[in-house]
Amino acid sequence: MIQISQLTFNYPEGNFHLAIDELSVERGESVAVIGPSGTGKTTLLNLISGVSTPRSGSVMTNGVEVSTLSDKARRDFRIRNIGFIFQEFELLEYLNVTDNILLPYRMSGALKLSAEIRARAVELAQMVGLDSMLGRNVQQLSQGERQRVAICRALLPRPELILADEPTGNLDPENTVLVLDIVDQYVASCGATLVSVTHERQLLERFERVIDFDTFRKAGQHDA
Repeated sequence: MIQISQLTFNYPEGNFHLAIDELSVERGESVAVIGPSGTGKTTLLNLISGVSTPRSGSVMTNGVEVSTLSDKARRDFRIRNIGFIFQEFELLEYLNVTDNILLPYRMSGALKLSAEIRARAVELAQMVGLDSMLGRNVQQLSQGERQRVAICRALLPRPELILADEPTGNLDPENTVLVLDIVDQYVASCGATLVSVTHERQLLERFERVIDFDTFRKAGQHDA
């Protein structure tokens, strides 16, 4: 599913530097990424998804060398293939729950919105206990409810790869378990691949493999 080779990356400003000789994640694997702040864990997710591109080396995701695609092609690839779950949820405050869930289908022409997709959005909302809130503005939701909306949005296109960046960092213990159970259920039922950045070591037993990102740390890195 993911193959990174001879990768180097740096930001235009500052002295952050990331170097990965080899890193692979198998299809259907569930992987946690841990490590100190500033080692580049979020940067890794951005490189895998094509949000960022390396200075050198290659990033293969789901059989596509995303690092060679144009900006538009990377965006379309990401929308079709990857469900991204963010710590800060990244919901649009002026939209209601339904429209936030449907957002991937309105961001580009890569996905086609249909009656079937609308029905799936409702089904996902029912699965996570949000079916009574579909018309509610997300500003009225709790932190746990917002993250469940974000998960529905990520899972709606049936992605083969889930990338999660500290998805439970803003949640209480009860909602943390609920959110992880939802993601784990999807991964298991669909054979999807999961790569999740986390600082919560008590959650690591949920994953098949743990990658300690301190392995890739270089002297003089700044937070990323």
